[in-house]
Amino acid sequence: MTEDELKALVRAVPDFPKPGIMFRDITTLIGNGPGLAAAVRLLADRAEAAGADLIAGIEARGFIFGAAVASRLGLGCVPVRKPGKLPVPVLAIDYALEYGTDTLEVDPDAVGDGRKVVLIDDLIATGGTAHAAAQLLRRAGGVVETALFAIDLPDLGGADKLRADGVAVDALMRFAGD
Repeated sequence: MTEDELKALVRAVPDFPKPGIMFRDITTLIGNGPGLAAAVRLLADRAEAAGADLIAGIEARGFIFGAAVASRLGLGCVPVRKPGKLPVPVLAIDYALEYGTDTLEVDPDAVGDGRKVVLIDDLIATGGTAHAAAQLLRRAGGVVETALFAIDLPDLGGADKLRADGVAVDALMRFAGD
């Protein structure tokens, strides 16, 4: 599938979660068998080219793509979780949101020193969550040099924020002006 064909499978929801926001909903993409398969194949090809030893998916929709990519490549998948979801002692990082802060957690034994971790999520907007996830995975011993997304909203600057931290960023599709 081409980028335009994949983009056609992403639903635009105006004024969500607040007025003036055009929300890009991947529910329609992942609900389309050929579209989901194409997205996973394209992400897997890019993760393999990046030399991934391990895939990390960011909660929640990053789990969908991350686990599928890891399975396709025969690699493990590390879930980057919201607080209180892991049953073991965790490494955690707090990060800034537009209004307030949030936390991400990871099982420190799930990564391993020196393993090349490719970070995957459904969408990158401002980059706060992805940047925090990369820092957290590095603290867990991983080498994080690549992040992959189904969607990039380049006007919000998230990909640039990751690049400034030494993380190469790629996305299957881009939506300007969002």
